[in-house]
Amino acid sequence: QVQLVESGGGLVQAGGSLRLSCAASGRTFSRYTMGWFRRAPGKERHFVAAIRRSGCGTNYLDSVKGRFTISRDNAKNTVYLQMNSLKPEDTAVYYCAASESSVLYSDPIPYDYWGQGTQVTVSS
Repeated sequence: QVQLVESGGGLVQAGGSLRLSCAASGRTFSRYTMGWFRRAPGKERHFVAAIRRSGCGTNYLDSVKGRFTISRDNAKNTVYLQMNSLKPEDTAVYYCAASESSVLYSDPIPYDYWGQGTQVTVSS
């Protein structure tokens, strides 16, 4: 089992940047594919980005491509989401998740472990 704790959320103006972090503890971090999801008010949880165990290979939601970058540091048991050029529609609670599968799923079902989430609010 792995425990996940997100941090780095906050309030930012449109066009600004934030970097989210997700610290993992428990089982070996490098054995998990990691993903970021978000849930906007009144909407379902939605895929944002995922990264392979080694860090070589990523997948993104089309609307964040070129603005968001997912990365990981297996030595620090941490996955990051660098968010640039933020828009009001990026406002959501952001969750990190871990999957034992090697596939970069955009579906939340294959992800076995979830953090509690961190709020990101982008003002216009």
